Amino acid sequence: MIVAIAADHAGFALKQKIIPDLRSYGHEVKDLGTHSLEPVDYPDVAGWVARAILSGAVERGVLICGSGVGASVAANKFAGIRAGLCHDTYSAHQGVEHDDMNVLVLGARVIGLELALELVRTFLAARFTHEERHERRLGKIKALEDEVRRNAP
Repeated sequence: MIVAIAADHAGFALKQKIIPDLRSYGHEVKDLGTHSLEPVDYPDVAGWVARAILSGAVERGVLICGSGVGASVAANKFAGIRAGLCHDTYSAHQGVEHDDMNVLVLGARVIGLELALELVRTFLAARFTHEERHERRLGKIKALEDEVRRNAP
């Protein structure tokens, strides 16, 4: 799978440890930054991953910031992005299976390396079920996005 990964400065060190693990499982990784500990704003980082997914350059994304909250909020502003902040494996796979989640968000100051690696592996191994109830719910999410676009100033 082609996967985008990006982090702000708080998530930089964790991102650097996740990338080799992704590659060891055969994934092609697009490291979108940041590439140092210099401060960078998480909305910018979220935009890098969201745009890569929406353009079709990658299939899924991993976003990392300090808590994961800010990056999740920012990524979900993009229509077509379904970002979930996950700190447990059930949510990491269920978010894909039921909600067609395409971005996993992690809080580098909240979880450790081994859990982060397990979450990323779980997220990437999961597949949307296409069950009728999940398709229906996803359709409702898309309708909400369309409503927002129609009512935008």
